[in-house]
Order: sequence, then structure tokens, then C-alpha cells
Amino acid sequence: MDTTFTPDTLATIVAALSEANAAHDKLFPGDSAERQPVHTFYGGAHLFKPETPSRLGSVALDTIRNYLPDSSAFAKCVGLTGDELARKVFERTRAKLEREPIEDFRIDFEDGYGNRTDAEEDGHAVSAAQATARASAMPGFPPFIGIRIKPFTEALKARAIRTLDLYLTALLAEGEGIPQNFVVTLPKVVRSEQVVALARLLEIFENTHGIRAGTLKIEVMIETPQVIVDPFGFCAIPRLIDAAGGRCRGMHFGPYDYLASSEITSAEAGVAHPASDFAKLVMQAATAGRGIMLSDGPTNILPIPRHRATAGGSLTEQQRSENRAIVERAVRLHFDNVQRALVRGIYQGWDLHPGQLPARYAAIHAFFLEGFETGAQRLKNFVDQAARATLVGDVFDDAATGQGLLNFFLRGVNCGAFTEDEASAAGLTVEELRSRSFLNILNRRRAQTA
Repeated sequence: MDTTFTPDTLATIVAALSEANAAHDKLFPGDSAERQPVHTFYGGAHLFKPETPSRLGSVALDTIRNYLPDSSAFAKCVGLTGDELARKVFERTRAKLEREPIEDFRIDFEDGYGNRTDAEEDGHAVSAAQATARASAMPGFPPFIGIRIKPFTEALKARAIRTLDLYLTALLAEGEGIPQNFVVTLPKVVRSEQVVALARLLEIFENTHGIRAGTLKIEVMIETPQVIVDPFGFCAIPRLIDAAGGRCRGMHFGPYDYLASSEITSAEAGVAHPASDFAKLVMQAATAGRGIMLSDGPTNILPIPRHRATAGGSLTEQQRSENRAIVERAVRLHFDNVQRALVRGIYQGWDLHPGQLPARYAAIHAFFLEGFETGAQRLKNFVDQAARATLVGDVFDDAATGQGLLNFFLRGVNCGAFTEDEASAAGLTVEELRSRSFLNILNRRRAQTA
């Protein structure tokens, strides 16, 4: 057949395309196949002890026992319909709290810590590091952990850096090394230079102590309008990612500081405010395909009962009823906020009180269980179609959709909504599921049938 374009004509054009495609693929490697925690639990550094994670799980189970004792009461509180779904959500939520109550713990030296003397913070930086090392050898240690330091503002930068140095140095001195999936959270970021500084500090620490480069990760908190739209009208988030030098694991939205900076009153502030939605949509667009894990912010209405019995006394029936109503309202609000985030494609959020953990896991379990059958059929059909296209030599370029479907089941298994064996209904073997890669699954199937 006759053609017009000659090899010489095409050479420079194709080479330029290849260069541009390679540059794009480097910047946008796709969603991470690594596990993402479903939440981050923030707790003051002065309160952190080796037994803290397991104790939080016990308090969460007490919330269920005292206020939501069975699947019927639980379903009524959070608005679940269907006895079978309610039973599964209740049982799997309770099992999760018994097995792994905390997925990600953030030892907090910022808002959850307060203003203390330098001597106090020095002491807490060291004691929290020692507690982290001891906790890492105990059952129930969170699979993700880290610290939140103070912001790198002019007033607080020296304090933040000293706390970081003291904590990390004391942690290594305990001889247990850096825990797996450790991260440093930097709050109230307004300039990319602040992220550059943290990345450089972590690099120096790694080099000094012979730690593998890139071990220490960074989470950037988006709490100011200036990083959503910078002074020149651009979104600053891509620059923050680049400033981390490959260390940025996630970005967390802080709604209350963000909304206060936007002149929104505290009475109206929350993760569901339209201004919060706008910021999170920008975060999603700016991080899409870059392997960054996004997290929603917290629900600040906590399930804390108003009345407490005095020593040797008991509550009146009215007091018990008021306590139940307070806890149930707070649990339902948190459940709704978590589900709202899931529907919008944000799979992680903050928890500030152990009484929020039942709502967190129930919302996640319900979300994945309700989408299980449809998701399983879609993934099975998609894998079959993709494998056939690959086998006959066609180009299959929709791997991102396949990975997205696979990620639904990986997230569901990780949070305990269903087991690996149950996920095999999607037409995957347990080994394929554990590969965490849609392309690896296709390549393996191609090799098996070649």
C-alpha cells in the first residue's frame, strides 16, 4: 500500500513523541500498588505509650458494647438496611477492632500536643521515640506510624527541627531501627521551600546513620488556600510533590485551618463544607497518577458521653439516655462523613477518638461489601477481555482501569471487609491478588497460555 510519510520524515517526530511520553510516564507512574491505610489516628506525643494502640482498640470495643451492642442497634444507628449486610458489617467491624484497631498512628507534636516549654518537648520527643521502639515489638503495632512536627514557620522552624532530630536519634538509639512505613507529617505548608528543607534534613539523617536512601517519607498537610491557588494563580501542589524529592507518600487535608483561612466560621466548618470539597477536588486533580495517597480530614464532633458516674454511684436513666443519644449522633455523623469521602474516591481520613473507630470501619466495610458483587463481575470481565486482547497481539492500553478495579478488592481485603478467598469471586487467584499489579496478572496469564 502506498504511504506518504517516509522513515526520515517520521524519525524526528516519533523520537520527540517518545521523549515526551517518557517524561510523562516518569511524572505520572500511576496509582501506587502499595497498601494505603484507611485512617490516621492522631494522638498527643505526651500521651503515647507502647500499649496505646491496643488500649485504643479496647476503648473502641467498649463503645460498641455500651451503646451499639448488636447488629440491629448498630445498623439503626448508622442507617444500614438489610439484615445480612448489617450482620456482616457488625461482625467484621468488631473483628477488625480486635485484630488491628489502628492502621496508622501519628504521634503528634502540633495541634494535639499544644504549647509546652522547650524542656518538656525535648523530653517528650525522646520518650515518644523510646515508646515507639518498645511498641514495635508488641502485638497490634500499627502497620503505619509516624510523627507530626510543628510547621516550618519562622517562629516554629527551630523547634520543629529539634523535635525531629531528638525523636529520630532516640529512636535509632533503641536499636530497633526505623519502623516500616514510617512518615514525617509537615503541617501548614505554604511554600515548596518548606518541603525542600524537610527532605534535605531527612536525607542528611539517612546519610549520617547509614539508612537506605528514601526510607524516611513525607506527608504534606494541605491546610492553606495558598497551596490550592498560589499568589500567581497556579496550583502549588505539584511543586510540593517535586520538592519532596521522591519522598512524598501522601497529602492530608486539614479542613479547619483551611476554612478559617477562607473566612468561614467555625460553626459551619467541616469536611463536608463546599469549600472543603473544592480543595479536595483540586488535590485529587493535582495528584492523579502520581502515586500520592490522599487523606480527608477529621470529624470534630466526638462520641464522648456527657455524664459520668461518680465513684460508687450510678447514672440515672435520663443521663444514660442522653449519653446514648450523644454517642449515636456522633457515630452516625462520622459514618456519613467517611462514606461521603469513599464515594468521592478518598479512601483515608483522620480519627481523633477511639469511639470513632467503629464508625470508620463500619462505613468502610459497608462500602466495599455493597460494591462487592458488581465489582467482582466487572473485574472478571475486564481481566478476560484484556487477556484476550493481549493474546491475539492487540494493544491493550487501559491498564489504569484494570488497576483501579483491582485496587477496590485490595482495599477491601486490607481493611477486613472481605478475605482474599472471598475476593477470588472476581476471577483472580490469591497469588494474583497478592501481586497487587494488574499488568503482572496479565503477563502471568499470557505466559501460562503461550
